[in-house]
Amino acid sequence: MIHLDNIHPLTDFKRNTAEFREQLKRTGLPTVLTVDGRPELVVQDAAAYQKILDALERAEAIEGIRAGIESMKLGKGKPADEFFADLRAKLGMKDKRRS
Repeated sequence: MIHLDNIHPLTDFKRNTAEFREQLKRTGLPTVLTVDGRPELVVQDAAAYQKILDALERAEAIEGIRAGIESMKLGKGKPADEFFADLRAKLGMKDKRRS
């Protein structure tokens, strides 16, 4: 979440980069930088940004699983054994379980 007190002119950031860097690391919160009073950039600590990326990756995985379950409930798709047998056949691989 971006707090109203975390919105600053880009010129302030340029003049006080060390202080901003310390605040970003301490709070983990992003800061919006403005140019001519309009939002232009968002800066954030790398560790906090990585947390966002990790959360996004989890959310995408959960959505993929949800979609797969919904598809299964609708009778779409095929059982895993059948899928892998078809894949092995397509790739010209022998079924080791049947050898």
